[in-house]
Parts: sequence; structure tokens; C-alpha cells
Amino acid sequence: MCKPNVAHITPYNGCMAITIRPATAEDVPQILAFIQALATYEREPDAVTATEADLLRDGFGPNPFYFCLIAEADNVPAGFALYFFNYSTWLGRPGLYLEDLFVLPEYRGLGIGKALLQRVAAIAVEKACQRLQWEVLDWNTPAIDFYQAMGAEFLDTWRNVRMTGEALLKLAGAESKPKTQGEGPSGRSGGTVEDASTVQFKTMDAPQ
Repeated sequence: MCKPNVAHITPYNGCMAITIRPATAEDVPQILAFIQALATYEREPDAVTATEADLLRDGFGPNPFYFCLIAEADNVPAGFALYFFNYSTWLGRPGLYLEDLFVLPEYRGLGIGKALLQRVAAIAVEKACQRLQWEVLDWNTPAIDFYQAMGAEFLDTWRNVRMTGEALLKLAGAESKPKTQGEGPSGRSGGTVEDASTVQFKTMDAPQ
């Protein structure tokens, strides 16, 4: 009998048993390894500063900031998808943002990437999301072709905007404030402005 929330996929060549399942706290070391491998593929091998403690805290606590799927080939981790939910004010409905999608090189060509994306899409539909959205590097032609073949729309008139580090703290008015435990943005004790290291959003090339 199949376990709940686990999708079993039969690849086209029938050589491997492919399973996609929700990640657990025990998968955190593997999730970090996938993240590091993806960063290397994206030519940013030194950009990852996340730790296992970070991933455990933010993905497997009472109010997770992200969710993750693990793809296994013959019970060996082969890839992952990491996502979280956002909201469309225009549609008045939730959306799903796919942060990372990665398959190890030795497991590519088996349909694992497509299966992960299909499962993420199914979750979006289950949660009544109206959008599934992600980013792709402009030089990653194989990925671009793959997404186009699946019917994805490329939003070329939108620009990604990101603010990090000192610029973020300066905008928040916190660049010279020491880190103290106090009331956070949610009104609950314990959070500080300094806890947020990155803010990211998108804007049109010109106001609409």
C-alpha cells in the first residue's frame, strides 16, 4: 500500500523505482547537500551560507517557512524541490513559489525533474493556488527549453528586485542598532529587524 502524500513514479525505461516524498527533519543534511550542489551548478559554489540548523529551524518547526520534496531512485536521494506559498493581491488567491528544483547529474534523463515539477504543480492545485512561479538563469538553456515545453510563461517585462545586508538594515532604520530581543513585526516577543537578512520582490519596468 502506498504511503499518504507519497507519489510513486515508474520511469520510462523501467530500470529504477522512483519515489517522491515529503522531506522530514532527518533529510536536512541531504537538503543542504542538494542546495550546495545546485549552487555549484549555478556557478555560485561559495554563495550558500545556510546551515543544517537554519534549515531545521525554518522548515520543520510549528510554522514552517518552506516545504520540501525528496526524489529517490532505488531508495537513494536523487533530487529535490523546495517551495513556499505567496499571495496574489490581483487574484485574491494564494500562489506557490518554487525556490529550488534540482536533480543530481547521474540521475538526469529519467524524468525525475518533470515528476518533481508535476508533484509541486499538484500541490499548488490542491491548495487552490492560482499561480506556480519560479526563476531560471538566462544562460540555463536546457532548463529554459524544458520549462517552455511544459507550457511555462516567461515574464520578460518584470525585473527581480533584491535588497540584502546593510542596504536592508538601512532601509529598516536598523543599521546602527544593536541586536536585542524585543517585540518583532508580528507583535510577538523575540524577533528583531536584524533577523531578516534579505527582502525580495518584483517590479515592472515602468509603473502601471
